[in-house]
Amino acid sequence: MYHKPALLEESIEGLNIKESGIYVDATFGGGGHANAILEKLKDGKLFVFDQDLDALENKKENKNLYTIHANFRHMKEELKAKGIIGIDGIIADLGISSHQIDTPQRGFSTRFDAPLDMRMNTTETKTAADIINSYTVSKLTLIFSEYGEIANAHRLAHIIVKARAEQHIHTTGELIHAIKECTPVQYPNKYLAKVFQALRVELNQEIDALRELLMQSTQLINTGGRLVVISYHSLEDRLVKNFMRAGNFEGIPVKNMYGHDIRPFNPVTRKPIIPTEQETELNNRARSAKLRVAEKVA
Repeated sequence: MYHKPALLEESIEGLNIKESGIYVDATFGGGGHANAILEKLKDGKLFVFDQDLDALENKKENKNLYTIHANFRHMKEELKAKGIIGIDGIIADLGISSHQIDTPQRGFSTRFDAPLDMRMNTTETKTAADIINSYTVSKLTLIFSEYGEIANAHRLAHIIVKARAEQHIHTTGELIHAIKECTPVQYPNKYLAKVFQALRVELNQEIDALRELLMQSTQLINTGGRLVVISYHSLEDRLVKNFMRAGNFEGIPVKNMYGHDIRPFNPVTRKPIIPTEQETELNNRARSAKLRVAEKVA
């Protein structure tokens, strides 16, 4: 296991595991959640998804464990192919794994000068460099504004297009150098992290995949089953919160003729669970984690 995941105990508790239940870990990563779930299963089953082949190398032999090399957006069809149409819970730890960010050649980190890659699934061909060198100013502006919540997104996009006209941008170091003039001197690391986040989310279609996962969860999870999601930025958390509360991504309640809310889940956590100070001291990457749990009602 690469590291202990954020909010491990709280998320496993939220899953409310039954010994004979069928569960899905949508983001296997270092195997932390999977191992904790397997410890609680007797004759149940755990299906783990990950699009990163590096992650699946972490699996340990276990009669209750089934690995699937796929993006979790394909969960329903992949489970159906294995004869599974109903499950008792899903856990999804969104975002980037410690292994991915600590492996320089993957291009996820601002700490290393490496190829501008950022593919979570290395069998795909499109990389972050392709986005940087081909997207229009308007398209770059949109992803930096929406996925990175960057205030000067339009200026940033203009600078990138101007820089690539002189020479294509192939590495993380070249990108950081190219946007230096619009990077705030007060908090450069925070700004660059937002830039990299926006590129990663766009490249890997993370928001679309999350939407599909949430929609499929209503069809897959049995009544009384749990949906457990750990998110790391406001865009993800907003989608999860709205979906758990209202059954849609806008967060607008839908009522029946008697004025009662119609929704597939009831939130178990009214507010997100966040790491303790002690946990963030031990694991700095946990600092932005937010855990939400909901129970299937219909």
